[in-house]
Amino acid sequence: MPAPPRLDPAAALFLDVDGTLLEIAPRPDLVRVPRRLPALLAALAAAQGGALALVSGRALRELDRLLPAWRGAAAGLHGIERRRADGSLVRSDDAAAAAALEALRAPLAALVRSRRGLFLEDKGGTIALHYRDLPQAEAEIRAVAEALCRRADPALRLIAGKMVVEFQPRRASKATAIAAFMAEPPFRGRRPVFLGDDTTDEDGFAEVNRRGGVSVHVGPAVATAARFGLASVAAALDWLESGLRGGPASGND
Repeated sequence: MPAPPRLDPAAALFLDVDGTLLEIAPRPDLVRVPRRLPALLAALAAAQGGALALVSGRALRELDRLLPAWRGAAAGLHGIERRRADGSLVRSDDAAAAAALEALRAPLAALVRSRRGLFLEDKGGTIALHYRDLPQAEAEIRAVAEALCRRADPALRLIAGKMVVEFQPRRASKATAIAAFMAEPPFRGRRPVFLGDDTTDEDGFAEVNRRGGVSVHVGPAVATAARFGLASVAAALDWLESGLRGGPASGND
């Protein structure tokens, strides 16, 4: 997969967080923020005329905890909540999805109690079931999660990621978050660029491709809608820095 072209200062830049800017950790609360990342985000936002947004499965409050210096545009919970570039907040609530998630909390908690190595991350608007400490049971856990989702309201969908499955509202996605930002200043009229690493980013890649933008998968080569690739988190950070320097892109898969 080819490396992406050099970052255009006239582009709208969208960045996933875990697995793209931060290395994946055994638990979401154990991630470490690279020392260069806060200053890099600030410099990129300035270079892009403010057209930079984080697009994450984490809640906005978690993004703010990890990156307290960043108060720019951001989408949390796969687009359920969004902070616009002007600082205003918007939330896309779905009553049917919220009720379906509530009905899943008890059976999911019982599943976690029954199997050592499972970890339930209840984000409020979505629920993630992590099995990083139980990789040998991946097929079983995914089958149970799929069965639970089939019995739930169709307002929910199940997204399988890296040692995690997540129940989330069907109407929310990183694609809808990117589309919403693209309708607003300072993103409007720019060519989108999106960096992501996981299946939860595939909707975003498709949206960016539809708009003629640059979709970049971060990590080892996989089947993906992304048209470009960077081999690792470090390569992604290097590529972003190279755009600030005006140097060549790096980090081919």
